[in-house]
Amino acid sequence: MGKKILVTGTAGFIGFHVALKLLERGDMVIGLDSINEYYDVRVKHGRLANTGINIADVRYGSSIPSTLFPNYAFVQLKLEDRDALLRLCASEKFDAVCHLAAQAGVRYSLTNPHAYVSANLDGFLNILEACRHSAVGHLVYASSSSVYGLNSNMPFSVHDNVDHPVSLYAASKKANELMAHAYSHLFGLPTTGLRFFTVYGPWGRPDMALFIFTRAILSGEPIDVYNNGNMQRDFTYIDDIVEGVVRVIDRPAEAHSNWSAASDDPVSSPAPYRLYNIGNSSPVKLLDFIEAIEKALCKEAKKNFMPIQPGDVPATWADVDDLIRDFSYSPSTPLQEGVKKFVEWYQGFYGV
Repeated sequence: MGKKILVTGTAGFIGFHVALKLLERGDMVIGLDSINEYYDVRVKHGRLANTGINIADVRYGSSIPSTLFPNYAFVQLKLEDRDALLRLCASEKFDAVCHLAAQAGVRYSLTNPHAYVSANLDGFLNILEACRHSAVGHLVYASSSSVYGLNSNMPFSVHDNVDHPVSLYAASKKANELMAHAYSHLFGLPTTGLRFFTVYGPWGRPDMALFIFTRAILSGEPIDVYNNGNMQRDFTYIDDIVEGVVRVIDRPAEAHSNWSAASDDPVSSPAPYRLYNIGNSSPVKLLDFIEAIEKALCKEAKKNFMPIQPGDVPATWADVDDLIRDFSYSPSTPLQEGVKKFVEWYQGFYGV
């Protein structure tokens, strides 16, 4: 028998793929999502359909069984719905919770800050409380490379301090890590945070660069290239992310046996608390990324060079030594291969 796992954000990009992976290996999964309208809901409905959930059958708060996977059910719930979340976890007695739902997006946080407080702070607190009161064996949650903010040491290491975020989104993710540590310390709840680095691939988010660039190039519209193209990102293919997430779920966080109060390592703790980077550990120049899209589309982009945007950082690069040490794993999908797979999915989904 597999585990019983709650996966939040299963109408979202990473949550959808993680749920599929867990189902395919035989786990019992309950998916949860608010199905908000932050971006094109057709993509969210398509993801749900691919796990056997017809959007016409969805009713808020009701469990909908999958027509494709006998070990899967979906519940539409908001993270802010504290009582419903507590009831769900109390009744299902999950072995693990994989919390991937959140209000995403750096630039959106500049104009809609309260959405991040509701979903990423209040919502995360509700997840922690639900896990605590139902004795969940392991909480794995999504953090972000954005927490590194103004850090300039490359590659980014989880052993570096991250006290200078440059967006409210990043601040909310750093807050999640601190909140998780408090619950690990106070209640012995094993928590593991995963700092994702620019995830891309089929069924990706429409607000991300790969989606935006592909759509614009196919339409013959110019693309905005920020920081005049002098950006680098550690693009990480979705299958690599999912493999890392599943491996982490299977290994609950443990206390550091050699912890010392004199240590200045921010991820060392006497509590069952861990943090890992998951990235390709191979930063790519933005112009090279665009070139890979052009090659996959067999069409050249019209480029509109722009200054760097508020909340953006010029480069990201993941140090994944801890991930390799503890799980004998690191992402490795080449960019050209991953971009090609995304383009094939995009053209099939939109019929272009």
